[in-house]
Parts: sequence; C-alpha cells; structure tokens
Amino acid sequence: MRPLRILALLLLPFALIGGVYLGGHPELLPGPVRDGLVGDQDTRVVGEAIAEVSDSYYREIGDRALADAAVKGVVESLDDRFSNYFTPKQYSDFRMSQDSQFSGIGTTVSPDPLGLRVSQVFDESPAARAGVRVDDRIVSVDGRALKGLPQEAATARVKGPKGTDVKLGLKRGARELSVTVTRATVSVPQVASKTVELGGTRYGVVALAQFGGGAHAEVYAGIRKVMDAGAKGLVLDLRGNGGGLVSEAQLVASGFLKDGAIVTTKGRNVPERTLKATGDPVAADVPLVVLVDKNTASASEIVAGALQDRGRARIVGTKTFGKGVFQEVIELSNGGALDITAGQYFTPSGKNLGGKGVKTGAGIKPDVVAEDDPKTKGDEGLRGALKALAAQDTTA
Repeated sequence: MRPLRILALLLLPFALIGGVYLGGHPELLPGPVRDGLVGDQDTRVVGEAIAEVSDSYYREIGDRALADAAVKGVVESLDDRFSNYFTPKQYSDFRMSQDSQFSGIGTTVSPDPLGLRVSQVFDESPAARAGVRVDDRIVSVDGRALKGLPQEAATARVKGPKGTDVKLGLKRGARELSVTVTRATVSVPQVASKTVELGGTRYGVVALAQFGGGAHAEVYAGIRKVMDAGAKGLVLDLRGNGGGLVSEAQLVASGFLKDGAIVTTKGRNVPERTLKATGDPVAADVPLVVLVDKNTASASEIVAGALQDRGRARIVGTKTFGKGVFQEVIELSNGGALDITAGQYFTPSGKNLGGKGVKTGAGIKPDVVAEDDPKTKGDEGLRGALKALAAQDTTA
C-alpha cells in the first residue's frame, strides 16, 4: 500500500471522533499530508468523514487547532514515544533548546511512566530555588496529568514564557508534593570541567549535559583546560545526558579517536551511512573512562558505544538507557515540524542498543559497575570512575 494511503488511513480514526476539520480545508495541511487527502476512493471517504464531523460537531473549533490535532493524531497512532509533532510554538522552543537556551525551570528530564523524571537540576535555576531534586517525578503540570504524553509534549507543558508560574505535581519516593516554580530564561550549561586528585595524581572530569549545537567545542575547551591544569587522565561524564544531535556525537567522539567508524545509521527511507572520526583529536592518547547511568541515552550512547567498541575507553557506571533509534526533524509549511523515528543506529561492532522496534533495549553494559548513592554526600559513581582511571593509568 502506498505511504500516502497509509497516512490517510491513519487520519480516519481521528476524523471519526471529531478531532479533525481538514477534509474541507486541505489548504491548512502541510503539502505531503494534503496530497494524501485528495487522490483515490479511500482518501475521498476520509475527506467526506472529516467534512461531516466539521459540519455536525456541536461547537466550532479553530482551523489551526484542528490542523494541529490532525497531524498530532497521525503521529500518536504510531505508538512511538520518540516521535512527536511540534506545533509552530513547540518547534520554536525545541530549536531554542538545541541552541542551549530556553524559557523554563532549569532541569533535564527523561521519560517516565507517570510523566517525566528529573535527571539534572541546574545550579541557581528556578527549579533549584523551588526545591526540585534529581529523581523527582513530575506527574502533573498546573493540575493536568502527564501520564501517557510523549516526552516532548510533557516537556512543552513545563516550559513557558519567562516570569510566569507553573505548578508541578511531584512524586518523591512515596511522597506526593506540589511546588510552584517561576519560569526564567535558562542557559543550559552544556559542559562543566574540573580537576580532582586521587592517590596523588590529578585527573580531569569533563561533564557534558546534552549534545546541543556547539557541544563538541565546549568539550574540547574543557579537555584543554584540565590538561593545562596537569590532568594525567580524563573522565567523560555522560550521566543524565539524554542525547541531542548525532552530528555533535560524531564530533565529541572524534575528540578521542584518530580515525575509524563511530556510528552507522540505517533507515527505510534514509541511505545507510557510517560516520567516522574527523581527525586531529584533542585527546587521542590520554587515559580515558566514560561515566554513564540509566539516563545516558541516544547520542550519549553513540559516543560511549564507539569509545568502548574501539577500545579507546572503559565504561564505568550502570546500564545505559537502551535507545537504538534516531529521529529526523522534518519542517512543515505551517511552521511546525515532525520529529519522527527514521531509522536505527549501530555501534562500530554492529550492535544496536535498543529493543524490538522502538522499545528500549540492552543499552551499554559498563566494564566497571559504579553508582552514586543520593543519600550520601559523596559521589560514588565518580569515585568508581576515578579508581578505574587510576588503574588504567598504572597499567598503561
């Protein structure tokens, strides 16, 4: 069956429940969707049903809202939590977040069955001032439950214009609590670097929060900073890093590899390609470990998987998230965009880290298990990484 016919059939259930209006207004739809509504008998039936719903529904709904609902319905029917439809406003926010700046509360989050799980709280952010903590689960926003929403849709409810308040319903272990946070313009600190000593040797720690635009340049600067300070080895901390741009993952990994494969991507309608190291690494021979946890996902897993497979670094921490698919952003004529799963990625050894279809999978198994205990003041995960680095430095 032709792809456009499949698209039209996906629209039918949403037309029948009154969520769409577009049969008589195809000019509101993006070109590829509009084309699928005007051809054969199947699509004519869809158009008729949409027009009848538009005429018969008890109240009038704005054209643009109905257009958004129609396209959103198509994406939701895929049953893929990694695929999303961005309205024009949401897409604008998404692009801002890729540029490491947005209006919100100052957290990074990961998917959770009840909504969102907080994986990082930025220092001096609105969330930090309101008392939001790592591992809190955000279950509602302004009284509206997040359960069942895609991550991007749930995140969009948390974000908003600076100076406005948002009421978050949280679950902290067995406790339920509510906090009000005043949104602000947040500049995401993509990289934090420092030096620490263990056994009289100084090591560098470079923590990367997300793979936004320019992340590789910040990582390179962080590496040079700690090396200039006398670091004899490096910890690349990718804990809580949910990913970002595949191109940035390629460039970050290239900072540690002289040549060779980093990741291979394959998809039904995208050509297979292998991204390789770009040459001239900033730390090709420095002892290296990569620190990961359950929230290390996507582009982070690409980097960790490449460095592990190529024998460049030992992986320390816990099993990673296990996302084996990548998304492609397709801009639409209404100013919105589709962010849909376009294919799978494979580490240099040929492993796909995900599960069947778009389910989470095995992820990356650490070479050394180490996990931070939030009940203590120390960072057991980082200490495990430093011990592994010291052992590597000794045997090098």
